[in-house]
Amino acid sequence: MALQIVSVVAGEELSSGTPYESVNPARPSETVATVQLAGADDFAGACRAAAAAAQREWARVPAPVRGRVIASIGRLVEANTEALARLVTEEIGKPYAEALGEVREIVDTCDFFLGEGRRLYGQTVPSEMPDKSLFTFRVPVGVAAVVTAGNFPVAVPSWYLVPALLCGNAVVWKPAEYAAASAHALYRLFAAAGLPDGVLNIVFADGGQTYEGLDLALGEGTVQKVGFTGSSAVGRAVGELCGRHLQSPCLELGGKNPMVVMPDADLDLAAEGALFSGFGTAGQRCTSLGTVIVHEDVHDEFLRRFTVAVRDAKIGDPNGDVLYGPLLDHKFAERYEEYLGWIQPHHTVLPGPVGRMDGEGLYYHPVVVDGVRPGDRLFLEETFGPIVGVTTFSTLDEAIDLANRPGYGLSSSIYTSDPKAVFRFREGVSAGMVSVNNSTSGAEAHLPFGGNGKSGNGSRQSGMWVLDQFTRWQAMNWDYSGRLQKAQMDVAEITPDLGFRL
Repeated sequence: MALQIVSVVAGEELSSGTPYESVNPARPSETVATVQLAGADDFAGACRAAAAAAQREWARVPAPVRGRVIASIGRLVEANTEALARLVTEEIGKPYAEALGEVREIVDTCDFFLGEGRRLYGQTVPSEMPDKSLFTFRVPVGVAAVVTAGNFPVAVPSWYLVPALLCGNAVVWKPAEYAAASAHALYRLFAAAGLPDGVLNIVFADGGQTYEGLDLALGEGTVQKVGFTGSSAVGRAVGELCGRHLQSPCLELGGKNPMVVMPDADLDLAAEGALFSGFGTAGQRCTSLGTVIVHEDVHDEFLRRFTVAVRDAKIGDPNGDVLYGPLLDHKFAERYEEYLGWIQPHHTVLPGPVGRMDGEGLYYHPVVVDGVRPGDRLFLEETFGPIVGVTTFSTLDEAIDLANRPGYGLSSSIYTSDPKAVFRFREGVSAGMVSVNNSTSGAEAHLPFGGNGKSGNGSRQSGMWVLDQFTRWQAMNWDYSGRLQKAQMDVAEITPDLGFRL
């Protein structure tokens, strides 16, 4: 029987809305959950409720105590790992082994930020004047509106929710409607940790209503930070909206992630990395491999090994031992078929069939496209699905230029045993993340995650770096001299003899 999912604001369920069915992409005739989608006024109302009292009261809770709540969330998620992972697999078709890893990432994030509750450090700074002390403090931003995609329906939201809550903010979270059951389950685990009503609110809505509601909330001054994970096109619109209100959002957007294969690379290792990052999660990660940029001397041999690996990979039921399962949802399948239309006569398509596989599920054949050129759409634009381009280079400088040309800047990879090449690549590539002899996919909870260019606005998630997204620095000076001391004016001068010579 399908789950019945509704929004929850200030601890109260919003029972009305427009029905939406979240289906199992492995068996699209099977409905996982029926969701009541809220409207723009509901989203704005959730932001008002969070700002009215919940955020201020939560901010007064000592940060170490908030850290213990985060620890409880981690333990609850850990205790419910299998159930949550099974739900992720059922709802978005992610292979169960990957779903387990996604849930593990939530636990890792909570484990890291438990300690940050005791390390929200400020500084004591020396003053230029006597009997005066200077201090800096991290203070919560206020209410954070978080909008997340459904390809990582529980891990990526935790990158926002955990640090935002730890820092003393209230959150209004809008997950992807096609992953509503997974999101609602995660919300329930957070709530069970003892969060006061209204500190974390979950609102299900479509993109248009969310944008309109966010516009209302920003205009009313009830949102102080926006976090968004999704496409570059929508991220640009969100960034423009926030800019009109003098806010800088945290944007984690798409990628066209390059993998450079040098002539001294371990080709088996490179093929294995390309297989995982290009086709894991059916190529539906923001860090998925876009184009393999392989040296002309090893192109043929790399392509042979890569093609064999792709041909031998298992695709199918995500409950089994497979490389990938179905695409996330019908809308992604339709969009992916548009990307297949970008294949041109000058391309060589490997290893076999192209398009949807026979059967009910949203399964698609893996596609390797050799001979992509720098002007091709397949080279320049993100292709969210199981398709990887291959091109060649002759010099490292040419490879770096090709890696940067699409204008994204999320993840990148280089396969080589030459340290000089590694550091030249790291210095030249525009990506926020660089892997050496490893795939473009794979994030750890204590490293900064984020991109530049079309992949984001330079904001970073994960690790201590995300604290700058959910806190503001506040400076305080305390003058206990008993008199007015004016900075840069009432400062003692010690006169040097600058003409002195030995």
